[in-house]
Order: sequence, then C-alpha cells, then structure tokens
Amino acid sequence: MVTLDVRPQLLDALSELRDRVAAARFPLPLAGAPRARANRDELLAQLDDYLVPRLREPAAPLLAVVGGSTGAGKSTLVNSLVGRRVSEAGVLRPTTRTPVLVCHPEDHHWFSGLRVLPDLTRVWAPDQDAGDDLLVSGEDSPRALRVVTADTLPRGLALLDAPDIDSLIAENRVLAARLICAADVWVMVTTAARYADAIPWHLLRTAKEYDATLVSVLDRVPHQVVSEVSRHYGALLTKAGLGDVPRFTVPELPESAWGGGLLPASAVAALRTWLVHHVQDSGDRQQVLARTAHGLLDSLKSRLPELAGAAAAQYAAALRLTSAIDGAYDSEDERVRGRLKSGAVLAGDALKRWRAFPLDCTAGELLDALVESLASLLVCSVTAADERIDEAWRREPAADAPALAGRDPSMENAEHRIGLAVRRWRRELEEYAEDEVREFDRNGAPDSEAVAALVATVLLGGRRARNAGEGLAQRIGPHGALRLRDRAGRLLTEHVDRVMHRERERRLAPLDALDVNADPQAEIIAALSVLQKERCP
Repeated sequence: MVTLDVRPQLLDALSELRDRVAAARFPLPLAGAPRARANRDELLAQLDDYLVPRLREPAAPLLAVVGGSTGAGKSTLVNSLVGRRVSEAGVLRPTTRTPVLVCHPEDHHWFSGLRVLPDLTRVWAPDQDAGDDLLVSGEDSPRALRVVTADTLPRGLALLDAPDIDSLIAENRVLAARLICAADVWVMVTTAARYADAIPWHLLRTAKEYDATLVSVLDRVPHQVVSEVSRHYGALLTKAGLGDVPRFTVPELPESAWGGGLLPASAVAALRTWLVHHVQDSGDRQQVLARTAHGLLDSLKSRLPELAGAAAAQYAAALRLTSAIDGAYDSEDERVRGRLKSGAVLAGDALKRWRAFPLDCTAGELLDALVESLASLLVCSVTAADERIDEAWRREPAADAPALAGRDPSMENAEHRIGLAVRRWRRELEEYAEDEVREFDRNGAPDSEAVAALVATVLLGGRRARNAGEGLAQRIGPHGALRLRDRAGRLLTEHVDRVMHRERERRLAPLDALDVNADPQAEIIAALSVLQKERCP
C-alpha cells in the first residue's frame, strides 16, 4: 500500500518549490500569460491549502469538498449527510456565497488555525443539540470560512460546502476552484438535467488529470428515468476514463424541490457509508490520502516545466522590449556624438550670433543661443529614440501591458528636463571660465563670460569655430586655453551622457518595475529537480 512521505527533507523541498512558484510573475500580455497565471494560482492553492498542510499533519481529518454547478443541490446534500441544516440552501442562486465547513466538535482545533485556507477568516458557530437546526449568522463573505461543529458527523471527517463553480460572481468561482484544490476527496455534484454540461466535466477531467480521490453524485434524478440517466452518465464516465469513480445517485424528492429541506437518510445513505468507511478504515483512509497527495505530486512533473516555459517567454519578451530601447538610445547616443563633433550645434541662430560676436552680439547672447541649440539637438535625439522604440514595440504584443501602453506622460517634460540640464552645464562652464581668469591681474583679466562663450563655441562649433580657439588663446594664453578646453570638454561629455542615460532610464523604468527576469525559469526547474530527488532518495 502506498503511504504518505512526510520526511522533513521532502517538506523543505516542497516549501522551497512553493516559494519559487509564488515568485513567478506573468505581467506581459503574451498568448500564454493568462493560462500561466491561472496555473500558478491553482498550484499555489493546491500547495498551500492541501499538499503542504496534509503532509505536515497526516492525522488531520479527511476533508471532503462538495462542489459543483449552480442548483446542483450541494448544500441540501451536505445538510442531509449531517442530519440537520448547517448550510443555507434555497431557490436563490447562487445560495452558497460563504463556504461552510462542518466537522465533529472534537475536530474543531484542526480548522481553528491556519493549517488550511490560511487567508480565509474563520466565522465560528456553536454546536447545538442534534435535533436543532443550525444556520450560521453573519454577512456573507467570500473571504470568510464558516466553521460549524456537529456531533452527527464521525470524528475524522469534515465536509466543506463550496460556492458554485459556475457562479455569476467571479470571486465565488475562483474560491470554489480553490476549495476543491484543498480537498482530500472531491465530491462532484451534478444533476439529471445538467450532467452533460461542460462545467462538471471540466472538474471531472481535472480530478482525473491530478489522480485525485473523486466521488461523483448524480442528484435530483426523476424516478421515471433513474435507470436511463444513470446508465448514460456511467457510459460517459467510462468513455472519459473515469469508469472506476464511485458514483452515487440521489433521486428527486419533495424535500429537494425547493432546496430547503433535508433528504431522507436513505437517499444519502450510500454516500455517507462510503465516506464514513474511508474515514474509519485506516487502510482505506491512507489510500485516499496517499492517492490524492501523490497524484498532485506527480502532476508537478508536467505542470512546472510548463510554468517555467511561460516564465522564460516573459523574459524573452522583456529582453526584446529592452533591446528596442537600448538599440534606439545607443543609435542616438552615437548620432549625438557625431553631431557634436561635426559642429552641428553651431547652426541657425547660434551661427548667426557667432558671426556677429563680439561687435553686434554679447557673450551672454551667444551663450544663450548655443544652449538653446544644444538643448534642441538633445530633445530631437530623445524624440527620435522614442519614436523608434514605439515603432519597434508596435510589433510586440508584450508592449500592450497596461504599465507600458500609451505615451509616457513624462515625455512631455523632456524638453524642460533637458533645458535644465543644459543650463546647468552652462553655469558650470562659466564657473570654469571664472577659475581660469582668476589667475590674471584684476585690471588685465579678460571677461569670464566672453571666455565661457568662446570655449563653448570651440566645443560645439567644429570647423566653423576655428577662430574661437584663436580668440580663446589670445585672452587666456595657449596653455590656459588648452586646459580650459579639456576641462570643459569632459564636462560637456558628462552632461550629455547624463541626459541620454536619464532619458533611456525613463523608458526602461516601467519595464524594470514589472521585474521580469531570468530567475523564475531556472529556480522553478531547480526546485522541481530537488523535489524529485527527495521523492526518490
């Protein structure tokens, strides 16, 4: 007989794997991203709500989750198995909004803590005499778990009435799927009218895929067609490879007409007997637990590589987006350097001012024109880089992520940011010029603003500014001119590089904030490898 492996090393490997799965993110809207997110959430639910707590506490009660579609009679079935009303049932759909867990009073401690479903708030109801009806008061909330104790259930068995798996409320559907993932036994309930619907069959196939311990209940079957419907349903199960699934039929009775009554004990006796037997027979109980746990563990071998592959696709897409940014800005960096070297800044109004300097243009006016021309060059380069990025991103589905989509509002302030940076360069350049002329006698010292204007023209004018170098040497001497030109050149390079780097980072920042990297793929595969080794020491 297969038994549960509860070695500490296996639990450690499983916890590490759980953390690696939780760390995986799929923010980019690739074709497989929705499936990857759903798979990750389902894996976390199964690990957090079932596998890890079950392996840590193998003696905990067997949890049978009763799930199914709207109107299947899940709550009525649970009430009838318990022998009194513990979960609200009725014609209002969906009736079950807050899940209800029922256990023996001596088992309540297993569910009072956070062993299973740790992020659901517990709402407790006191035990009552077996003859009294019990309805748990309190506002319905999908973030709560109502816990009811009933001594009509045997010790070691807990029933959980889950919300409708096809609820109109999305949060209920998510919670229903999660609760089923927390089950030792999946009790799938459908009706004579809906047993061929897609929803129950999706659950049945999922249970088969994970080799979970599964029980099927065909509810509300009219007496006239019991044999025909049961036979047809059995044939469908067999065709789906589920022919060995225990199957129970509950006839349509007056008590179930409005969903508010209790079914006769005889109507649910076979199901109750099966559940009680698998709780009280140690061999069968161990087999149920081991089958569900090992089925889930075995499923990780295919599910985790798929998750890792989706993480790799996210990283590959992020790299393409990043490369588009880097390529565009690398190209513009090179173009800016070339334009500066060729003297392209000394054009238009700046060139006109230079030709009029110093007779019809002051040093301040020349500096103003050069600063404006340099800022215009940088703004044009940044704009060109962004346009090139946008063009490349239009071919990338990943760029449609909400955090990346649309025009960056900070681009509207690029002209302002670049203007501030260039004016800051001018101020520092003027300080350099003041330092240089400070060595001269006060009476014979050249005008520092004129010196700054000349060195700026030398750096930004290329061949058109040959006379500027001569004028600078005449004012502060050859050595001073060379020294100032070198210092000012390094300063210009630093400021231009800083501007381009900052604008590149502006485009990269939303992508970096998504934190898509290569780690999840490798970490998931590595954690799976460790788990597989611990399963087969």
